[in-house]
Amino acid sequence: MAMRSTAPEVPAAQPIPRLAVPELDRCIQCGFCLQHCPTYRILGVETESPRGRIHLIEAAAQGRIPIDARFEEHMYVCLGCRACETACPSGVRFGTIIEAARAEIGPTGSPLARRLTRLALRHLMPSPGRLRFAAALLRFYQRSGLRTAARALHLIPRRLAEMEALLPAVPRRFFAPRQEVFPAIGPRRARVGLLSGCVMSVLFADLNEATIRVLRRNGCEVVVPRAQTCCAALNLHNGERDRARAMARRNIETFLAAGVDAVIINSAGCGSTSKEYDVLFRDDPAYAAKAKQYSGLCRDVSEFLADLGLAGRLGEVRARVTYQDPCHLAHGQGIRRQPRDLLRRIPGIELVEMAGSDRCCGSAGIYNLTQPGYSRQVLDEKMAAVRETGAALVVAPNPGCMLQIASGIRAHGLEMQVRHLIELLDRAYEAAEGGSAGGTPRA
Repeated sequence: MAMRSTAPEVPAAQPIPRLAVPELDRCIQCGFCLQHCPTYRILGVETESPRGRIHLIEAAAQGRIPIDARFEEHMYVCLGCRACETACPSGVRFGTIIEAARAEIGPTGSPLARRLTRLALRHLMPSPGRLRFAAALLRFYQRSGLRTAARALHLIPRRLAEMEALLPAVPRRFFAPRQEVFPAIGPRRARVGLLSGCVMSVLFADLNEATIRVLRRNGCEVVVPRAQTCCAALNLHNGERDRARAMARRNIETFLAAGVDAVIINSAGCGSTSKEYDVLFRDDPAYAAKAKQYSGLCRDVSEFLADLGLAGRLGEVRARVTYQDPCHLAHGQGIRRQPRDLLRRIPGIELVEMAGSDRCCGSAGIYNLTQPGYSRQVLDEKMAAVRETGAALVVAPNPGCMLQIASGIRAHGLEMQVRHLIELLDRAYEAAEGGSAGGTPRA
């Protein structure tokens, strides 16, 4: 009689649905991506390169390896900067591949980090009201003395304290305009919608207001729909695909109903994600056509203004500046020339190019919170290039880049500031008008 084995059975690897990652077949394993990958340059191992990760994902898709803690680590050490897409001769959309793999994993990190990430992605990001309330609580914590006391008494766990130290100061007001439509100044050239965003609305209200002013001065009627929500970029980057689709549907319906000629976006990460809603819904017959229509309307603010052509006179803004290419603008959207062309239009601006301007700064959504060690190494490389330019301003049209580079400036003791391109354009228009704000919308 045969003896029945009492050894525990090893569960078979669960394959990723093949339809989730159809781009895998395009990779020819040429290796052109290797030296463009930040984590490969740091670690020098194949598994931390785009080619290596694609090999792992393909093995998981075929059920040859399990989706376990080691697989998770390789997927989340990636910054998702997409520099590999620019280098790839085969047109592999690695961003789509890595997001599909992360969708099988969900948020990463310690149990506490996972809970905090899920709380933010599922309950704060989809709700502008909740997000503003949470930001107001954080602002109170920062300004009331509670933070100082908590640090002095060592009440915050070490890992949480490291994450908390990276958070910027929350401003006194948020972007929540009383009106939805702002008329064009002068003859109307276009009717546009503004994606006000989540981070942009709570941390950069002044930038959204400046964006409206610049668009209005260029003959745009600007619509800011109250029904819009977060673009879901952070959800997609962290495996929350179903929640991301729900948020995307809301934006699609809201902006298509607004009857706009374009949806203007002043955050590179939001723009890249919004332009790829058609990929997110390619297997959804109910939304595939709508998503494609919406993605076709989405324009980065620099892309839109460069194509429209700046109207009116620009005053002098005297500054030596260098330009940081946000990853999701340069690699995700292929936009490099337009921001530089607009900068050169401003009298008094001296543009000095930095070495490796399109290399990642290490922000990468919430990467600087979840992978602080690697993020700092990437940032140190960036700050060395910034220092060499001798610039007084770093122009970085993306909130994550702005916060990350600002932290690098403080850490390296540099005498410079970070600004968004739209701030300089707004300042130039104001200078030409003798200091008038030109109908500033206020929250």
